[in-house]
Amino acid sequence: MSSLSKPRRQARAKVGSAAALLAKNPDDPELAQVVEERRREYQVVTLEEHIRSVVDQAPPLTASQRDKLAALLRPSYDGPEAA
Repeated sequence: MSSLSKPRRQARAKVGSAAALLAKNPDDPELAQVVEERRREYQVVTLEEHIRSVVDQAPPLTASQRDKLAALLRPSYDGPEAA
């Protein structure tokens, strides 16, 4: 049995499906964007699972500690997504 969780397997399958379509249609810029988005989604699922694992193993945090860690996930500038 796979060591990947169901959400990770599903996200990885979506990457594979989109990448296979892109391989058949390499000049399709919209499909290339879909593949990139699916890859980002897979990375987010992987990161979520890792963070959950670390948080579950850690002792309870104070509000200040939670705020400090949450700040690491907030953008410190107006990047391309702010447009």
